[in-house]
Amino acid sequence: MPATRSIVIASPEGDSGKSTVALGVIDLLVRQGQRVGVFRPVSRVSSAAAGDGPNGERDHVLAMLLEHDGVDLTYEESVGITYDDIHASLDSAMSRIVARYHEVAAKCDSVVVLGTDYTDVSGPTELAFNAKIAANLGAPVILVVSGRGRSDEDTKALVQIGLGELRANHAQPIGVVVNRYDGSTPADVAALTADPSLPVWVVPEEPFLQAPTVAQLKDAVGGELWLGDEELLSREALGVLVGAMSVEHLLDHLSDGAVVITPGDRSDVILSLLAAQAASTFPSMAGIILTGGLVPQGTIGALIQALEPHVPLIITKQDTFPVARATGATRGRVTASSTRKIDVARALFEANVDSGELLARLEVPRPEVVTPLMFEYELIERSRADRRRVVLPEGDDDRILRAASTVLARGIADLTILGDETAVRARATELGLDIAAATVLSPTDPEHVERYAAEYTKLRAHKGMTVERAREIVTDVSYFGTMMVHLGDAHGMVSGAAHTTAHTIRPSFEIIKTAPGISSVSGVFLMCLEDRVLVYGDCAVIPDPTTEQLADVAISSAATAAQFGVEPRIAMLSYSTGESGSGADVDKVRAATAIVKERRPDLSVEGPIQYDAAVDAAVAASKLPGSAVAGRATVFVFPDLNTGNNTYKAVQRSAGAVAVGPVLQGLNKPVNDLSRGALVQDIVNTVAITAIQAQGATA
Repeated sequence: MPATRSIVIASPEGDSGKSTVALGVIDLLVRQGQRVGVFRPVSRVSSAAAGDGPNGERDHVLAMLLEHDGVDLTYEESVGITYDDIHASLDSAMSRIVARYHEVAAKCDSVVVLGTDYTDVSGPTELAFNAKIAANLGAPVILVVSGRGRSDEDTKALVQIGLGELRANHAQPIGVVVNRYDGSTPADVAALTADPSLPVWVVPEEPFLQAPTVAQLKDAVGGELWLGDEELLSREALGVLVGAMSVEHLLDHLSDGAVVITPGDRSDVILSLLAAQAASTFPSMAGIILTGGLVPQGTIGALIQALEPHVPLIITKQDTFPVARATGATRGRVTASSTRKIDVARALFEANVDSGELLARLEVPRPEVVTPLMFEYELIERSRADRRRVVLPEGDDDRILRAASTVLARGIADLTILGDETAVRARATELGLDIAAATVLSPTDPEHVERYAAEYTKLRAHKGMTVERAREIVTDVSYFGTMMVHLGDAHGMVSGAAHTTAHTIRPSFEIIKTAPGISSVSGVFLMCLEDRVLVYGDCAVIPDPTTEQLADVAISSAATAAQFGVEPRIAMLSYSTGESGSGADVDKVRAATAIVKERRPDLSVEGPIQYDAAVDAAVAASKLPGSAVAGRATVFVFPDLNTGNNTYKAVQRSAGAVAVGPVLQGLNKPVNDLSRGALVQDIVNTVAITAIQAQGATA
């Protein structure tokens, strides 16, 4: 077996969904710490002509896979040859494929090789060519077949033909994926291969992955946006409806995600559709296409524009019948910008393919290093393993809704989103997001307000709290969400995308309070370096900690490190190492170290210690020989917030580290704060962290 472990994903037919399988395999390999490459041996679009292919596009499947965070190759590096090269000389084409592959393999630990798409040659001949590629690369093959519209017997026949073709051309199949399966899962899927030694994984049909976007339909009919939110052109069109019937009957046929085609001079239809779109009791359309190059004029046109509709209204010069035909023939695809489709594809693969068995067949070893992507995947896997409910108070923020869609699609946590249910769900639908599995709860819901107000009054009775005042306080989203966590209606809370840190965490100090034995709440960042994860604290909460607070930070940070798989070796940082310095600041760190040793003699802690002695073995040998922590520290406790906050940002920017956090620690139950500039992936990671903290809190 070559040093670089590679796998070919091939199919005996087109439209089998190989890209979904390829995406899942890349995820799986990246999760093992592999440097993963993607290689397309044959593409319709060459690397030299990228951007000049059909419709001026690149190979969209390859482009999508190259956008994966774990892949660091250019498009030009990842393309082998074109079909024209095959027609010119088959032998020369194969030689060029092998040479191009080895250029990629030299830069990677693993390479996912994506077979051809049946856009030129077809049938067994093309599968045979894919098999010869696999044999020449020395790479095993996953055979992907479509089960859509086939009986189990027909699927079995196709699988056996495909396996026979692979073996006849000296390729080694290691598994079969029956993708887009729309039947009842066979009682014995292994029977589909007639080979008990070969695993078969069945992935069900998901029509959403085949749905085109409104933008694709716009391009298919040569249209342009007249009115509406341009961002909503990325929404998937889940159906096409021709508005040729009466308005009354047309409204009866509306469905969520539908695109309605109607002549541009049908003002009655257009106004009725916009009225239905605004009504909460009607489905939410994805778009309206106005045919014949016409738009409403005069007073009606002015009225429509004054309505400022969000739904895209597209004008095309084509007539209704050609538009209906063109939209009906437009097929969706998973592209780099299709965030929800990528989430759905990943979830399908994770739920239906045995990753352990696949890795065993690929013989991929688990490395000792921990990369940022490995750590991120580990967070998601751990949160999925024991689901917890997290409340998101900021339901009016699009980033929260996008993150919620990802969290739910990948099974990271159960969610409660705060906000007006009609408005929240309508906005999610408008953005093309699926949050159906989330609970949406209004912070003014009378039943909850009364219950929470009564409890808050008890908690703050010593401050003279009254029920009347408590009713006002608990309708604030941060207080409402915190009360949910306190009373067990949620296991944790994530907020701060649209609120200050103080607004987010102040209620937790009043309501949830600190864990037993801890008197201080602090915040750490999980610093994901190139090959390991370190814990920095406090970088978020306590400006100038006392001796006792520093000890609390150290003990809490050690617990956080252990919870996230980092063996805690604590460095109590100062400008002096060991007994070499004196002064109030050094003495405070020295005293805090003594408190940690007294309270937790089981922990490995060193202090005071300088940063270089904490991380560099050579410096440690000189300054603190024989220390169990020096040169090997994993938990860094900074003497004050100024030092901690600036250091984490310096390491983040200068060393390219991924800073995950802040993770609040010391509370009885998890509440975590977001940066107001948080990206969607930051929110997803914080939800996963909160869910894992909740697992520990309820264990």
